[in-house]
Amino acid sequence: MLIFIAEFIGTMMLILLGDGVVANVTLNKSGMKGAGSIQITFAWGLAVLVPAFIFGAASGAHFNPALTIALALEGSVAWSVVPYYFAGEFLGAFVGACLVYVLFKGQFDATDDPGTKLGCFSTSPSVPNVGLNLLSEAVGTFVLVFAIKGIGQVQGIAGGVDKLFVFAIIVSIGMSLGGLTGYAINPARDLGPRIAHAVLPIKGKGDSNWGYAWIPVVGPIIGGIVAVLLYNAIPWA
Repeated sequence: MLIFIAEFIGTMMLILLGDGVVANVTLNKSGMKGAGSIQITFAWGLAVLVPAFIFGAASGAHFNPALTIALALEGSVAWSVVPYYFAGEFLGAFVGACLVYVLFKGQFDATDDPGTKLGCFSTSPSVPNVGLNLLSEAVGTFVLVFAIKGIGQVQGIAGGVDKLFVFAIIVSIGMSLGGLTGYAINPARDLGPRIAHAVLPIKGKGDSNWGYAWIPVVGPIIGGIVAVLLYNAIPWA
C-alpha cells in the first residue's frame, strides 16, 4: 500500500509541476507566458527531483512505468508489486493533469490554439515520423535508465545526492533531445494526462491525437528494457 501511495502522490506532483510549467509559459494570460523552453526543461527536472527526495525511501521514486518494468525485469523489483507501481503512476499522472486544468482554467479558456492546449498535457513530435519518433523515445529512456543504474558506480555518494544526479539526467535529455518528441520518456507521464485531456471539458480543445499516443508508451518501455539488459551485461567488476 505504501508503494501505491508514494507513487500516486509522487507522480501527481511530477505532472502538476511538469505540465504546470508548460501551461505557465504557453497559455494566454499566464504571467510567465513566453518564458520558453529553458524554463520548461529545468522545471521538468525539478518536477522529478522534488517528489524523488520525498518518496525515494518509500518506493524508489520510479514515477515511471518504463523504469518499473526495467527494474522488475532485472530482478530489482518484485513482479508482485508492479501493479501497485502502475496504479499509482497512471492514476497520479491523471489526477496531476486534472489539477493543472483546474488551476489554469482561465488561461485555457483564453487560449485558442488546440495544439497549445494539448501540449500542456501530452507530447507530440515536431516532425511526425513513426520510426524516428519511436526511436527518439526509446533512446531518451535508454539514457535515463542506463544513467540511473550507472549512479550506482559512484563510490561514497552521499545520501540524497543521487536525486540531484537524476535531476541532471532529466535536464540533459530534455535540452539535447526534447525538441524531437517532447521527451515523454515515461508512459504514465504522457498517457495519464492525455486521458485527462480527452475527458476534461476544455474549451476548444480539439482531439487528443490518439494515433500518436502509443509511441510515448512503447518507446520508453523498449528503451528501459534495453538499458538494463546492456547495463547488466557489462562486467563492471
